Amino acid sequence: MSAQDDLPKLLGDCVHCGFCLPTCPTYVLWGEEMDSPRGRIHLMQQHAEGAPLNAPMVQHFDQCLGCMACVTACPSGVQYDRLIETTRAQVEREHPRSLKERAVREAIFRLFPYRRRLRALRGPLRAYQKSGLDRLVRRSGVLERISPSIAAMERLAPPLGKAPRLPEFVAARGKRRATVGMLTGCVQGEFFPGVNAATARVLALEGCDVAIPKGQGCCGALSLHSGREDEARAFARRTVETFESADVIVVNSAGCGSAMKEYRTLLADDPAWAARAEALSAKTRDLAEFLVELGPQSERRPLPVTLAYHDACHLSHAQGVRSQPRALLDGIPELTVREIAEPDLCCGSAGTYNLLQPEAASELGDRKAVNVDATGAELLVAANPGCSMQIATALQRRGAHIAVAHTAQVLDASLRGLGRDALVGRTS
Repeated sequence: MSAQDDLPKLLGDCVHCGFCLPTCPTYVLWGEEMDSPRGRIHLMQQHAEGAPLNAPMVQHFDQCLGCMACVTACPSGVQYDRLIETTRAQVEREHPRSLKERAVREAIFRLFPYRRRLRALRGPLRAYQKSGLDRLVRRSGVLERISPSIAAMERLAPPLGKAPRLPEFVAARGKRRATVGMLTGCVQGEFFPGVNAATARVLALEGCDVAIPKGQGCCGALSLHSGREDEARAFARRTVETFESADVIVVNSAGCGSAMKEYRTLLADDPAWAARAEALSAKTRDLAEFLVELGPQSERRPLPVTLAYHDACHLSHAQGVRSQPRALLDGIPELTVREIAEPDLCCGSAGTYNLLQPEAASELGDRKAVNVDATGAELLVAANPGCSMQIATALQRRGAHIAVAHTAQVLDASLRGLGRDALVGRTS
């Protein structure tokens, strides 16, 4: 049954106990009841009973990050994830947005889910960064006056270097223990290609043949989590076709992995695709999740680095993957892992949130940066490209010189004996 058909029961599960309040980023920021999960559920109930989706109501839904911290905290098992995605789809169908809002949203969704378009942007963006024009533009504040969303896109872009291109197949090193398909992602693939290269190397060193389909496209995560259901389903079907012959699909981006595990729900009402989507969701694994299931094969060499590990919301709350990344890091000799205060509070990235709600996102990013800086770590590790960009930008605003890396890059440095210099000094 779809969430739309099941809406009365889903809404009725909430007993308004308030356990969600201290976990909700927007309630923590503003203390506004209607910007808490139970407040938004109250608004959803009003709409279900016939109230129109007016601008104030939609604003409260738009201001939700969809971080799912409330799902983890809720003692009643409220499926807020299904509720907010259903509500966002209703908003997209029923609520007329302003011309400016539509233009910004179309720009985002015409660009970020398409690898070729992002790749075409890399050259001009790299030249822009190398010229120093980026610093001049930021000081001038011109983009903020044109559009805070455009200014956020420019500000969040990581420093770009040469992008290594992966082959379609990477052979296992030593004894072959598994064959996996690997999702390269859109933003991950074009803005963080080093993460994908490290992921493929780590998998190979741990005895995996790695298939990296050349024709793969967007998994649909950004669309799914923004209420663009038809668009998300189209991306999902293509991803199912691309990967359904794989025994396991390994994903190194928290948002993408979460979306692919949701295909079983997204395509449940499509007779031609439901079973295929269910099968793909069942064999999708986050990189850390898979490596812990597989167990170590290659020797971990010492890595004398102190790092802070950040729980990406769509990894910890949506997928329940919390202990596995820490277990992998704990297995590296001489590595020190420090926990970040308020670990369950979103950094403000949340897919497209930091582009569409840049002011709130910046507040949350600054809060996260303070907590990261307080650990005294020299390296921040995150498993989602949006989190990496968001927190790196906030750390730069704070003047904190802390390198940023993915779990895969830390493992890669240890397995290949590269030492701390391979990681410390990395800013994206």
